[in-house]
Amino acid sequence: MIYNNILETIGNTPLVQINKVCPDVPARVLVKVETVNPGNSIKDRMALKMVEDAEKRGDITPGCTIIECTSGNTGMGIAIAACVKGYKCIFTTSDKQSKEKFDLLKAHGAEVIVCPTNVTPEDPRSYYSVAKRLNEEIPNSYWCNQYDNLSNRQAHYESTGPEIWKQTEGKITHMVVGVGTGGTISGTGKYLKEQNPDIKIWGIDTYGSVFKKFHETGEFDEKEIYPYITEGIGEDIIPKNVDFSVIDHFEKVSDKAGAVMTRRLAREEGMLFGYSAGSAFAGLNQLKDKLTKDDVVVVIIHDHGSRYVGKIFNDDWMRDRGFLDDELKVKDLIAKKDSKEFLSVASDSTVKEAFTMMKDHDISQMPVMKDEEIVGSITESAVLTYLLENPMSNTEKKVETIMDAAFPIVKADLPCRQLSKYISKKIPAVLAKDRSGRWHVLTQYDIIQAV
Repeated sequence: MIYNNILETIGNTPLVQINKVCPDVPARVLVKVETVNPGNSIKDRMALKMVEDAEKRGDITPGCTIIECTSGNTGMGIAIAACVKGYKCIFTTSDKQSKEKFDLLKAHGAEVIVCPTNVTPEDPRSYYSVAKRLNEEIPNSYWCNQYDNLSNRQAHYESTGPEIWKQTEGKITHMVVGVGTGGTISGTGKYLKEQNPDIKIWGIDTYGSVFKKFHETGEFDEKEIYPYITEGIGEDIIPKNVDFSVIDHFEKVSDKAGAVMTRRLAREEGMLFGYSAGSAFAGLNQLKDKLTKDDVVVVIIHDHGSRYVGKIFNDDWMRDRGFLDDELKVKDLIAKKDSKEFLSVASDSTVKEAFTMMKDHDISQMPVMKDEEIVGSITESAVLTYLLENPMSNTEKKVETIMDAAFPIVKADLPCRQLSKYISKKIPAVLAKDRSGRWHVLTQYDIIQAV
């Protein structure tokens, strides 16, 4: 089949079974792979709908500049539509979004304005307020406003919902999806519940978002709002697109749980999805006890993992936020050491005694102790330098006269990658205590052996 333009390829995305990342979930789990849309996101559906509905109303006319506040995906969908239809685009976005998203929007010829994340929606610097102001200032412009534009959820009522119903042959019992603007869950959920009112619609929220408490209590609690890392879900406002009557339950998922699960989807299922996909599956695992073997769960995916190469799929980014549980730490080096013996030399020992001890135990450095306190350090190079520069008759000189500063002391839970801040040519080792309080000397050799 030959399509007239790329916009005609939006929708009709595949449904694929998940086999590994939900081993404790008794139900059959299927994923709606929205990443095969031309903009690699489910937002292509509503972006095109918003543009075309605005054209029908006469809100968008030739030469128009389309303005939108976006986390990236809706902007991508609008940008693609604008390329085909011949419109200009200006997007406002927040500084917590990945650089890849900014670059992809610019690749389609859009202007991108980055705004601060940690401000209220009413703040003139917020990406909501900046988009609204630009719309007021720029002649022949149109602000899509995906949060309150009901074409958003209508797009999913007309396309996403019917597709899932048909693909599952009406057997779907639960739908799981991250909630941002609310269009996907509300439009899709409404259609599915019209077909079968017993279908459960579960929304995935994040800590720092207002959705869950508002849904359960009707209270908009500003104390619920605080910065979070997860992209694409959660809000500090209540968009008009969210139809809470359609949603049966909100499940909050931590930044870490979402990030770790996103990586698992790539490594175990071969599916390179975005951050919110990991959150959705983490939430599903948290809700496993509410499911049975006869249930059919459909998880809707928002976007593609290529948006997060510099974040979720970057080990350093993950480690900096403490998201990698398998990171090698100082306590792991201690556990892997062949010898757990702590060798030290007394400050009043002679240089000759220190040299003999190093030679007998084949070590290159030792802590220097005085009254059970670590007061310094001595290295093989310091001892050799002294012996070569001084007659053998002076080997009775005390260690404290040639010792260096004590080795740095580090905590057992310090990530090994941070040892580079301590170990150098001048400082060959660090000291750390194990659970029992025993001292251990750790060197570059120990790191190499552990790795």
